[in-house]
Amino acid sequence: MAAVATETPPFHVLAVDDSLPDRKLIERLLKTSSFQVTTVDSGSKALEFLGIHDDPVSLIITDYCMPGMTGYDLLKKIKQSDGNIDESSSNPTNSSSSSSSSDNSNSRKRKVEGDEEILPKANRSRHS
Repeated sequence: MAAVATETPPFHVLAVDDSLPDRKLIERLLKTSSFQVTTVDSGSKALEFLGIHDDPVSLIITDYCMPGMTGYDLLKKIKQSDGNIDESSSNPTNSSSSSSSSDNSNSRKRKVEGDEEILPKANRSRHS
């Protein structure tokens, strides 16, 4: 009797950041570790992606401070929908938000309301 090899789907990471260099860096680092990576530049595009794609997302990494919708608001919307944006959406199981702000006064609030992990983003000067 021959053993049948079953392929496990790759660990899928959704990276949300309004900074192109940061998205590219996250994507490059995760792909070198054999993760499947999808990057988007806003919370609304992340919600759109989750709502129209059936492939499961294992982890969401998001910037905290973005225009339009913060990473915190994005994760809150996903958690309020029990991980399902609509009937056919994926089911994200873990989330992480990073903040470039040195003010961590909301850290306890974010932890209580459900962020799995809040990590400070390395501060560096950005030249426009």
